[in-house]
Amino acid sequence: MTLPRLGRSIGPLLLLAVLVLVIAACAQGPTGSPGASGSAAPTPTNPAAIPLAPAQPDNPFNLLAWLFTPLFQAFFIVLVVLDKATNNIALAIVGMTLLLRVILIPVFRRQTVSTKRMQMLAPEVKEVQRRYKGDRLKIQQATAELYKERGINQLGGCLPILLQTFLLIPMYSVFSQGLQNFNPQSMLDVFGVRLIDLGCNPTPIIEAAGHIKPCLDPIAFGVNWGVPEVFLGSPGGFASGLSILAIISALLQLVTSRMALPPSDPGGASDDPNARVQRQMALLFPFISLTYGSLLPAGLFLYWIVSTLFSIVQQYLIIGWGGMFPFLGWTPGFAKGHTPRFPVAMPPPMDPAKRPPKSALGGPSASRTAAADKTIRHRERGRQSRRGRRR
Repeated sequence: MTLPRLGRSIGPLLLLAVLVLVIAACAQGPTGSPGASGSAAPTPTNPAAIPLAPAQPDNPFNLLAWLFTPLFQAFFIVLVVLDKATNNIALAIVGMTLLLRVILIPVFRRQTVSTKRMQMLAPEVKEVQRRYKGDRLKIQQATAELYKERGINQLGGCLPILLQTFLLIPMYSVFSQGLQNFNPQSMLDVFGVRLIDLGCNPTPIIEAAGHIKPCLDPIAFGVNWGVPEVFLGSPGGFASGLSILAIISALLQLVTSRMALPPSDPGGASDDPNARVQRQMALLFPFISLTYGSLLPAGLFLYWIVSTLFSIVQQYLIIGWGGMFPFLGWTPGFAKGHTPRFPVAMPPPMDPAKRPPKSALGGPSASRTAAADKTIRHRERGRQSRRGRRR
């Protein structure tokens, strides 16, 4: 299994593991730290009653928080600016997500192009495997040379996944803490300069329901985007409830993961174990998000939904529908014969004469050997064999 395939397969599990670690770090209120971007302080029962402030690297959890504080502040400042402009926190989350994805267009475009080129190169990779069957080291060497020759980075499919996971850590804190804290003003101060004055209350205000009133209004369209929102079960625990946002997120992830697959080949895909495993993973892993829909704030799912929609559009323009169809045996008319707006082109193969002499793909020395072999007289071999018998 190549590295990009491995990255796609372990990506959701890695995301889940990282989020669990982050949540563990952010749940340290009773022991002295309000979370991934909060500083250690004597904590009351509710961590939201502690003014949010940059973390200090005085323990392993706070060290992680301290490392992500600059990203937290950047996202939080952008979110507050957009919230002030729209007076709607949900629209602010959508705007921040779109801004971030526009900035990252080149990164995700390289991922999509790299993945598509690897799919286009699959027949040549199979030929290399056939040529060196039984010699794993030679297969790896020749495959690496082939990818390098065609300008394909095997890590191209993994790095954006890691980047998304990396960004989810501070993003989680922005929604779970920035939207719930009664005084996050310190996170809007950069090098001693107050960029935005929220006018937060100096002391916590307890609302009628017993909750602490946050400085920013986290409610829009009837949803509190700073806490988990479930329509079945109860929030706050792992797989303890079902969230409609988690369901939408899972369905969209299913679309984008299937689009990233190569178009199905009725004549041979069913016999390819790798193709079967990829398609099974594309069906299975998107629905992992259902299990932590009751644990993560609704704002994080809104961010993920908008980001996934952006990915779907970007993939559609570059690779079209990919392996999305047929889905359960159904292919709509608009997907038949579709040509992407910006199709991926494969760089031409290198001239064998320009390859290194000891290239596993066959360099100049291999070409000369093949040419010399054609000039050998077969009767010479017969004479040598007769001499051997005389001896």
